[in-house]
Amino acid sequence: MQVYFDNAATTPLDPEVIKAMTETMQEHFGNPSSIHAHGRQAKTIVEKARKTVAGLLKASPSEIFFTSGGTEADNMAIVRSIADLGITHSITSPLEHHAVLHTLEDLAQRGIIQLDFVRVDERGNVELDHLRELLSQNPRTFVSLMHANNEIGTLTDIHKVSELCQEFNAVFHSDTVQTMGHYEHDLSTLHIDFLTGAAHKFHGPKGVGFIYINGKNKIRPFIYGGAQERNMRGGTENVYGIVGLAKALELCYQNMETHRIYIQGLKDYMRTELQKNIPEITFNGNIAAEDSLYTVFNVSLPCTEIADMLLFSLDIAGISASGGSACSSGSQLGSHVLEALGSDADKPAVRFSFSKYNTREEIDFVVKKLKELCEEHGQ
Repeated sequence: MQVYFDNAATTPLDPEVIKAMTETMQEHFGNPSSIHAHGRQAKTIVEKARKTVAGLLKASPSEIFFTSGGTEADNMAIVRSIADLGITHSITSPLEHHAVLHTLEDLAQRGIIQLDFVRVDERGNVELDHLRELLSQNPRTFVSLMHANNEIGTLTDIHKVSELCQEFNAVFHSDTVQTMGHYEHDLSTLHIDFLTGAAHKFHGPKGVGFIYINGKNKIRPFIYGGAQERNMRGGTENVYGIVGLAKALELCYQNMETHRIYIQGLKDYMRTELQKNIPEITFNGNIAAEDSLYTVFNVSLPCTEIADMLLFSLDIAGISASGGSACSSGSQLGSHVLEALGSDADKPAVRFSFSKYNTREEIDFVVKKLKELCEEHGQ
Protein backbone atom coordinates (compact mmCIF):
# COMPACT_ATOMS: atom_id res chain seq x y z
CA MET A 1 0.00 0.00 0.00
CA GLN A 2 1.21 3.52 -0.80
CA VAL A 3 -0.40 6.58 0.75
CA TYR A 4 0.16 10.29 0.20
CA PHE A 5 -0.01 12.64 3.17
CA ASP A 6 2.11 15.52 1.88
CA ASN A 7 -0.60 17.73 0.40
CA ALA A 8 0.93 20.87 1.92
CA ALA A 9 3.88 20.22 -0.40
CA THR A 10 1.70 19.72 -3.45
CA THR A 11 -1.69 18.26 -4.28
CA PRO A 12 -2.76 15.84 -7.01
CA LEU A 13 -4.46 17.44 -9.98
CA ASP A 14 -8.24 17.32 -9.97
CA PRO A 15 -9.48 15.39 -13.05
CA GLU A 16 -11.64 18.36 -14.10
CA VAL A 17 -8.55 20.56 -14.01
CA ILE A 18 -6.68 18.11 -16.23
CA LYS A 19 -9.60 18.15 -18.66
CA ALA A 20 -9.72 21.96 -18.82
CA MET A 21 -5.97 22.22 -19.32
CA THR A 22 -5.86 19.48 -21.95
CA GLU A 23 -8.57 21.15 -24.00
CA THR A 24 -6.65 24.43 -23.85
CA MET A 25 -3.39 22.74 -24.87
CA GLN A 26 -5.04 21.11 -27.86
CA GLU A 27 -7.17 23.98 -29.11
CA HIS A 28 -5.63 27.27 -27.93
CA PHE A 29 -1.87 27.26 -28.38
CA GLY A 30 -1.51 30.89 -29.49
CA ASN A 31 0.63 33.50 -27.76
CA PRO A 32 -1.67 35.91 -25.89
CA SER A 33 0.51 38.84 -26.99
CA SER A 34 -0.04 38.11 -30.68
CA ILE A 35 -2.64 40.28 -32.42
CA HIS A 36 -3.90 37.61 -34.83
CA ALA A 37 -6.85 35.29 -34.17
CA HIS A 38 -4.88 32.57 -32.40
CA GLY A 39 -3.32 35.13 -30.08
CA ARG A 40 -6.63 36.85 -29.39
CA GLN A 41 -8.21 33.51 -28.47
CA ALA A 42 -5.45 32.77 -25.99
CA LYS A 43 -5.70 36.30 -24.56
CA THR A 44 -9.44 35.88 -24.08
CA ILE A 45 -8.86 32.66 -22.16
CA VAL A 46 -6.33 34.31 -19.84
CA GLU A 47 -8.67 37.23 -19.13
CA LYS A 48 -11.59 34.88 -18.49
CA ALA A 49 -9.47 33.04 -15.91
CA ARG A 50 -8.48 36.37 -14.33
CA LYS A 51 -12.15 37.33 -13.99
CA THR A 52 -12.89 33.94 -12.41
CA VAL A 53 -10.19 34.35 -9.77
CA ALA A 54 -11.15 37.97 -9.10
CA GLY A 55 -14.82 37.05 -8.77
CA LEU A 56 -14.13 34.31 -6.25
CA LEU A 57 -11.97 36.64 -4.16
CA LYS A 58 -14.36 39.61 -4.59
CA ALA A 59 -11.62 41.70 -6.14
CA SER A 60 -11.27 43.58 -9.39
CA PRO A 61 -9.70 41.69 -12.33
CA SER A 62 -7.26 44.59 -12.61
CA GLU A 63 -5.90 43.62 -9.17
CA ILE A 64 -5.02 40.00 -10.11
CA PHE A 65 -1.64 39.25 -11.72
CA PHE A 66 -0.52 35.75 -12.69
CA THR A 67 2.96 34.56 -11.69
CA SER A 68 5.03 31.38 -11.76
CA GLY A 69 3.91 30.49 -8.23
CA GLY A 70 3.74 31.62 -4.62
CA THR A 71 7.47 32.29 -4.23
CA GLU A 72 7.59 34.73 -7.12
CA ALA A 73 4.39 36.38 -5.90
CA ASP A 74 5.79 36.84 -2.39
CA ASN A 75 9.05 38.23 -3.77
CA MET A 76 7.14 40.62 -6.01
CA ALA A 77 5.08 41.96 -3.11
CA ILE A 78 8.10 42.42 -0.85
CA VAL A 79 10.71 43.76 -3.24
CA ARG A 80 8.50 46.11 -5.25
CA SER A 81 6.52 47.54 -2.34
CA ILE A 82 9.67 48.30 -0.36
CA ALA A 83 11.30 49.87 -3.43
CA ASP A 84 8.27 51.84 -4.62
CA LEU A 85 6.15 52.70 -1.58
CA GLY A 86 8.73 54.47 0.55
CA ILE A 87 9.25 51.59 2.99
CA THR A 88 12.32 51.50 5.23
CA HIS A 89 11.04 49.21 7.99
CA SER A 90 9.48 45.75 7.94
CA ILE A 91 7.88 43.39 10.44
CA THR A 92 7.47 39.66 10.00
CA SER A 93 7.52 36.55 12.19
CA PRO A 94 10.28 33.95 12.58
CA LEU A 95 7.84 31.29 11.31
CA GLU A 96 7.28 32.60 7.79
CA HIS A 97 8.00 30.61 4.64
CA HIS A 98 11.54 31.15 3.38
CA ALA A 99 10.14 32.95 0.32
CA VAL A 100 9.32 35.73 2.76
CA LEU A 101 12.01 35.31 5.43
CA HIS A 102 15.00 35.05 3.12
CA THR A 103 13.83 37.94 0.94
CA LEU A 104 13.35 40.29 3.89
CA GLU A 105 16.59 39.15 5.54
CA ASP A 106 18.51 39.87 2.34
CA LEU A 107 17.04 43.38 2.14
CA ALA A 108 17.94 43.95 5.79
CA GLN A 109 21.48 42.65 5.35
CA ARG A 110 21.98 45.08 2.46
CA GLY A 111 20.80 47.98 4.61
CA ILE A 112 17.68 48.65 2.56
CA ILE A 113 15.29 48.07 5.47
CA GLN A 114 15.30 47.60 9.21
CA LEU A 115 13.71 44.25 10.05
CA ASP A 116 11.88 43.37 13.26
CA PHE A 117 10.33 40.06 14.26
CA VAL A 118 7.02 39.95 16.07
CA ARG A 119 6.92 37.51 18.97
CA VAL A 120 5.04 34.22 18.72
CA ASP A 121 3.97 31.86 21.50
CA GLU A 122 4.80 28.15 21.83
CA ARG A 123 1.93 27.25 19.48
CA GLY A 124 2.98 29.72 16.80
CA ASN A 125 0.36 32.38 17.52
CA VAL A 126 1.39 35.92 16.70
CA GLU A 127 1.41 38.19 19.75
CA LEU A 128 -0.77 41.03 18.49
CA ASP A 129 0.12 43.31 21.41
CA HIS A 130 3.77 43.09 20.40
CA LEU A 131 2.81 43.78 16.79
CA ARG A 132 0.99 46.91 17.94
CA GLU A 133 4.06 47.97 19.91
CA LEU A 134 6.33 47.52 16.90
CA LEU A 135 3.93 49.37 14.61
CA SER A 136 3.59 52.28 17.03
CA GLN A 137 7.36 52.76 16.88
CA ASN A 138 7.49 52.58 13.07
CA PRO A 139 4.11 53.60 11.56
CA ARG A 140 4.98 53.37 7.84
CA THR A 141 5.98 49.70 7.86
CA PHE A 142 5.74 46.70 5.55
CA VAL A 143 4.09 43.84 7.50
CA SER A 144 4.25 40.29 6.16
CA LEU A 145 2.40 37.60 8.10
CA MET A 146 1.10 34.36 6.64
CA HIS A 147 -2.51 33.29 7.06
CA ALA A 148 -1.61 29.74 8.09
CA ASN A 149 1.77 28.28 8.83
CA ASN A 150 2.79 25.71 6.25
CA GLU A 151 4.52 23.43 8.78
CA ILE A 152 2.32 23.47 11.89
CA GLY A 153 -0.97 24.82 10.55
CA THR A 154 -1.46 27.60 13.12
CA LEU A 155 -3.85 30.24 11.78
CA THR A 156 -3.29 33.97 12.14
CA ASP A 157 -6.29 36.29 12.32
CA ILE A 158 -5.39 38.40 9.31
CA HIS A 159 -8.47 40.58 9.82
CA LYS A 160 -7.10 41.72 13.19
CA VAL A 161 -3.65 42.21 11.67
CA SER A 162 -5.25 44.22 8.89
CA GLU A 163 -7.00 46.49 11.40
CA LEU A 164 -3.70 47.18 13.16
CA CYS A 165 -1.99 47.91 9.86
CA GLN A 166 -4.74 50.34 8.91
CA GLU A 167 -4.44 52.10 12.25
CA PHE A 168 -0.72 52.71 11.74
CA ASN A 169 -0.76 53.25 7.97
CA ALA A 170 1.27 50.10 7.39
CA VAL A 171 1.43 48.06 4.17
CA PHE A 172 0.11 44.54 4.77
CA HIS A 173 1.11 41.45 2.78
CA SER A 174 -0.09 37.95 3.60
CA ASP A 175 1.21 34.69 2.17
CA THR A 176 -2.06 32.79 1.78
CA VAL A 177 -0.55 29.93 -0.22
CA GLN A 178 -1.68 27.27 2.28
CA THR A 179 -5.20 28.61 2.80
CA MET A 180 -6.11 29.60 -0.73
CA GLY A 181 -8.80 27.22 -1.94
CA HIS A 182 -9.42 25.98 1.60
CA TYR A 183 -10.89 29.15 3.13
CA GLU A 184 -12.90 31.94 1.53
CA HIS A 185 -10.99 35.17 1.06
CA ASP A 186 -13.31 38.16 0.72
CA LEU A 187 -11.14 41.03 -0.43
CA SER A 188 -14.09 43.40 -0.38
CA THR A 189 -14.03 43.29 3.44
CA LEU A 190 -10.39 42.40 4.15
CA HIS A 191 -8.22 45.51 3.97
CA ILE A 192 -4.98 44.10 2.62
CA ASP A 193 -2.39 45.37 0.17
CA PHE A 194 -0.91 42.14 -1.19
CA LEU A 195 -2.08 38.52 -1.09
CA THR A 196 -0.56 35.48 -2.82
CA GLY A 197 -1.55 32.01 -3.97
CA ALA A 198 -0.18 28.96 -5.82
CA ALA A 199 -2.34 26.61 -7.89
CA HIS A 200 -0.61 23.36 -6.93
CA LYS A 201 -1.68 23.75 -3.29
CA PHE A 202 -5.36 23.40 -4.23
CA HIS A 203 -5.36 20.64 -6.87
CA GLY A 204 -4.14 22.84 -9.70
CA PRO A 205 -0.92 22.65 -11.74
CA LYS A 206 2.61 23.50 -10.59
CA GLY A 207 4.41 26.50 -12.01
CA VAL A 208 1.56 29.01 -11.79
CA GLY A 209 0.28 31.31 -9.07
CA PHE A 210 -1.02 34.82 -8.63
CA ILE A 211 -0.68 37.97 -6.62
CA TYR A 212 -3.48 40.30 -5.58
CA ILE A 213 -2.31 43.92 -5.56
CA ASN A 214 -4.75 46.37 -4.02
CA GLY A 215 -5.55 48.98 -6.64
CA LYS A 216 -4.41 51.84 -4.41
CA ASN A 217 -0.81 50.57 -4.56
CA LYS A 218 1.20 51.66 -7.56
CA ILE A 219 4.35 49.58 -7.97
CA ARG A 220 6.67 48.90 -10.87
CA PRO A 221 7.20 45.54 -12.62
CA PHE A 222 9.07 42.80 -10.80
CA ILE A 223 10.20 41.06 -14.01
CA TYR A 224 11.05 43.08 -17.11
CA GLY A 225 11.07 41.87 -20.69
CA GLY A 226 7.58 42.37 -22.03
CA ALA A 227 4.27 44.11 -21.50
CA GLN A 228 2.44 41.05 -20.24
CA GLU A 229 0.17 41.22 -17.18
CA ARG A 230 -0.59 44.87 -17.96
CA ASN A 231 3.14 45.62 -18.00
CA MET A 232 3.63 44.25 -14.49
CA ARG A 233 5.29 40.91 -15.18
CA GLY A 234 7.30 40.29 -18.34
CA GLY A 235 7.22 36.87 -20.00
CA THR A 236 4.76 34.88 -22.09
CA GLU A 237 1.80 33.82 -19.99
CA ASN A 238 1.46 30.18 -18.95
CA VAL A 239 -1.96 29.89 -20.59
CA TYR A 240 -2.59 26.24 -19.74
CA GLY A 241 -1.45 26.75 -16.17
CA ILE A 242 -3.61 29.84 -15.73
CA VAL A 243 -6.64 27.92 -16.99
CA GLY A 244 -5.85 25.14 -14.52
CA LEU A 245 -5.46 27.59 -11.64
CA ALA A 246 -8.81 29.24 -12.28
CA LYS A 247 -10.61 25.92 -12.71
CA ALA A 248 -9.06 24.47 -9.55
CA LEU A 249 -9.99 27.51 -7.46
CA GLU A 250 -13.51 27.48 -8.87
CA LEU A 251 -13.93 23.82 -7.89
CA CYS A 252 -12.60 24.54 -4.40
CA TYR A 253 -15.15 27.28 -3.84
CA GLN A 254 -17.99 25.11 -5.12
CA ASN A 255 -17.24 22.33 -2.63
CA MET A 256 -15.34 24.11 0.13
CA GLU A 257 -17.60 23.42 3.11
CA THR A 258 -18.11 19.75 2.20
CA HIS A 259 -14.38 19.21 1.85
CA ARG A 260 -13.60 21.16 5.02
CA ILE A 261 -15.90 18.99 7.11
CA TYR A 262 -14.53 15.80 5.57
CA ILE A 263 -10.85 16.71 5.92
CA GLN A 264 -11.26 18.08 9.45
CA GLY A 265 -12.84 14.74 10.30
CA LEU A 266 -9.76 12.95 8.98
CA LYS A 267 -7.46 15.17 11.03
CA ASP A 268 -9.50 14.64 14.21
CA TYR A 269 -9.57 10.91 13.61
CA MET A 270 -5.81 10.73 13.13
CA ARG A 271 -5.18 12.70 16.31
CA THR A 272 -7.44 10.38 18.31
CA GLU A 273 -5.86 7.23 16.89
CA LEU A 274 -2.32 8.49 17.44
CA GLN A 275 -3.05 9.41 21.07
CA LYS A 276 -4.58 5.97 21.59
CA ASN A 277 -1.68 4.06 20.03
CA ILE A 278 1.30 6.30 20.89
CA PRO A 279 0.46 7.98 24.24
CA GLU A 280 3.73 9.94 24.44
CA ILE A 281 3.14 11.69 21.11
CA THR A 282 2.94 15.49 21.19
CA PHE A 283 1.35 17.93 18.74
CA ASN A 284 2.92 21.05 17.29
CA GLY A 285 0.89 24.17 16.63
CA ASN A 286 -2.69 24.91 17.58
CA ILE A 287 -5.03 21.99 18.18
CA ALA A 288 -8.48 23.62 18.19
CA ALA A 289 -10.13 23.44 14.78
CA GLU A 290 -10.96 27.14 14.69
CA ASP A 291 -7.31 28.06 15.24
CA SER A 292 -5.62 25.54 12.97
CA LEU A 293 -5.48 24.86 9.24
CA TYR A 294 -7.56 21.72 8.80
CA THR A 295 -5.28 20.26 6.12
CA VAL A 296 -2.07 20.28 8.21
CA PHE A 297 -1.14 18.16 11.25
CA ASN A 298 2.35 18.24 12.80
CA VAL A 299 3.43 15.72 15.43
CA SER A 300 6.56 14.94 17.45
CA LEU A 301 7.24 11.28 18.15
CA PRO A 302 8.93 9.69 21.18
CA CYS A 303 11.10 7.34 19.09
CA THR A 304 14.30 9.38 19.37
CA GLU A 305 16.58 6.55 18.19
CA ILE A 306 15.21 6.76 14.66
CA ALA A 307 15.03 10.55 14.45
CA ASP A 308 17.38 10.89 11.48
CA MET A 309 15.78 8.02 9.58
CA LEU A 310 12.09 8.48 10.34
CA LEU A 311 10.99 9.98 7.02
CA PHE A 312 13.09 7.45 5.14
CA SER A 313 11.51 4.62 7.14
CA LEU A 314 8.02 5.96 6.40
CA ASP A 315 8.89 6.21 2.72
CA ILE A 316 10.08 2.60 2.68
CA ALA A 317 6.79 1.64 4.32
CA GLY A 318 4.87 3.38 1.53
CA ILE A 319 4.00 6.60 3.37
CA SER A 320 4.75 10.00 1.86
CA ALA A 321 4.96 12.74 4.49
CA SER A 322 7.25 15.64 5.33
CA GLY A 323 9.52 16.67 8.16
CA GLY A 324 8.84 20.36 7.73
CA SER A 325 8.40 22.90 5.00
CA ALA A 326 7.69 21.31 1.63
CA CYS A 327 10.27 23.48 -0.13
CA SER A 328 13.02 22.00 2.03
CA SER A 329 11.70 18.45 2.39
CA GLY A 330 14.90 17.05 0.93
CA SER A 331 17.12 19.19 3.14
CA GLN A 332 19.00 17.85 6.14
CA LEU A 333 18.49 21.15 7.96
CA GLY A 334 16.04 21.17 10.83
CA SER A 335 12.77 23.08 10.76
CA HIS A 336 13.23 26.78 11.47
CA VAL A 337 9.59 26.84 12.59
CA LEU A 338 9.93 24.15 15.24
CA GLU A 339 13.24 25.64 16.36
CA ALA A 340 11.59 29.03 16.87
CA LEU A 341 8.86 27.37 18.95
CA GLY A 342 11.43 25.66 21.17
CA SER A 343 10.36 22.14 20.25
CA ASP A 344 12.42 19.21 21.51
CA ALA A 345 15.07 18.75 18.83
CA ASP A 346 15.61 15.11 19.85
CA LYS A 347 12.06 14.12 18.98
CA PRO A 348 11.48 13.57 15.25
CA ALA A 349 8.65 15.70 13.86
CA VAL A 350 6.43 14.72 10.98
CA ARG A 351 3.95 16.85 9.07
CA PHE A 352 0.95 15.00 7.72
CA SER A 353 -1.18 17.05 5.36
CA PHE A 354 -4.54 15.97 4.00
CA SER A 355 -6.72 16.40 0.92
CA LYS A 356 -10.17 15.36 -0.23
CA TYR A 357 -8.62 12.19 -1.66
CA ASN A 358 -7.38 10.77 1.67
CA THR A 359 -9.32 8.13 3.64
CA ARG A 360 -9.60 6.75 7.17
CA GLU A 361 -8.21 3.45 5.92
CA GLU A 362 -5.04 5.25 4.89
CA ILE A 363 -4.82 6.85 8.32
CA ASP A 364 -5.18 3.44 9.98
CA PHE A 365 -2.27 2.24 7.86
CA VAL A 366 -0.09 5.21 8.87
CA VAL A 367 -0.89 4.90 12.58
CA LYS A 368 -0.09 1.18 12.51
CA LYS A 369 3.31 1.81 10.88
CA LEU A 370 4.16 4.66 13.26
CA LYS A 371 3.31 2.51 16.26
CA GLU A 372 5.53 -0.29 14.95
CA LEU A 373 8.43 2.12 14.38
CA CYS A 374 8.11 3.63 17.86
CA GLU A 375 7.93 0.23 19.51
CA GLU A 376 10.95 -0.95 17.59
CA HIS A 377 13.03 2.15 18.20
CA GLY A 378 12.61 3.10 21.80
CA GLN A 379 9.25 4.56 22.66
